[in-house]
Amino acid sequence: MTPQEIFSKIDHTLLSVTATQEEFIALAEEGIEAGAASLCVTPAAIPFLKEKYGDAIPLTTVIGFPNGYQTTETKVFETLDAISKGAVEVDMVIAVGKAKEKDYDYLLHEISAVRAAAKGKVLKVIIETCLLTEEEKIMLCEIVTKAGADYIKTSTGFSKAGATIEDVLLFKKHIGKNVKIKAAGGIRTLEDAEKFIAAGADRIGASAVIKGYYKR
Repeated sequence: MTPQEIFSKIDHTLLSVTATQEEFIALAEEGIEAGAASLCVTPAAIPFLKEKYGDAIPLTTVIGFPNGYQTTETKVFETLDAISKGAVEVDMVIAVGKAKEKDYDYLLHEISAVRAAAKGKVLKVIIETCLLTEEEKIMLCEIVTKAGADYIKTSTGFSKAGATIEDVLLFKKHIGKNVKIKAAGGIRTLEDAEKFIAAGADRIGASAVIKGYYKR
């Protein structure tokens, strides 16, 4: 794959708690130049970036981030608020504790509620694979599919580990035909990104791949 083909699948990401407007501007300029799939940024950055760049690049934001333990109602409000301010894609974190409790009805309801709030927009569901057993991951593939999400996503990048090729291959076996895969967390080079794409990821969440390329 060419660098540009890889860039077209990258959500160019900045979710640092200390991120400044200057850093978001740099992210946007890099993402636009590279032809990234979107910018993935904090909710508070969406209004500023939408005003400054309009529709020059799609804006993604995060919901229930990074731990996922907010109420469903809170996640729904976050989703509606982000979309009203210009987000066109949302990456929500599930209530991981409910997966550990095997309360899969709760998770189906939660994802479905955010799906309804994000009607017409892209919904990616972060299941935080590093905290789950294989059985739990498989169940969540089924739930994410049933809830009508567009993507299942491996990781926040804020927990104890990120994406693995093995998890992408597992997802590929168990998701429905209308669900795509986003790999995120620890993917830092073009070579890394290409490996995940080859394994079946349709989208890559990364802060360093594009930045690293332009600093060569």
